Amino acid sequence: MRLFVSVDLPDDLAASVSTVQDEFRDASGLRFTDPEQAHVTLKFLGEVDNDRLGQLRRELAAAVSEASVEPFSVRFGGLGVFPSLEYISVVWLGVEAGGDPLTRLQEAVESRTVAMGFDPESHEFTPHVTLARMDHAGGKELVQDVVREHEPTVGEMHVDSIHLTESTLTDDGPTYSSVDSFSLE
Repeated sequence: MRLFVSVDLPDDLAASVSTVQDEFRDASGLRFTDPEQAHVTLKFLGEVDNDRLGQLRRELAAAVSEASVEPFSVRFGGLGVFPSLEYISVVWLGVEAGGDPLTRLQEAVESRTVAMGFDPESHEFTPHVTLARMDHAGGKELVQDVVREHEPTVGEMHVDSIHLTESTLTDDGPTYSSVDSFSLE
């Protein structure tokens, strides 16, 4: 199974995410994510054998406990890109409030999963929602302009759990389904 750990946005924010994506619709080279599947990735795990799921579930439950994060609110807004405005591979929606508890959760998940043998992250965690991936630089200038000039606010959500999510690759893009969830309460 191709797995990652996430905080999933509620359905009622999908329209707002889509509205932000609309700002980039005329930029060639962008492949948009499905706003109905919007999420903050805490850890991408990759291919995981079924026989490791039990241990993974135990470690994620322990990570949530260790993080000592009570349910909290996250407010989404602002735009950014990875790795830089000169070389864009990902366009993202930022986190205006709630980044600290997301980071504490990510650090606990990272520690537990790396101890299991998963690859450590190669970059510092920046809480975000991926809006699009850039396949070629045809629309780079438009993306740069929108990122520099727009500060959208998408809305708020209440976070009371994290999810172990399966990503199934299809011709129409990935589809996500929750394998398990881990309550913060």
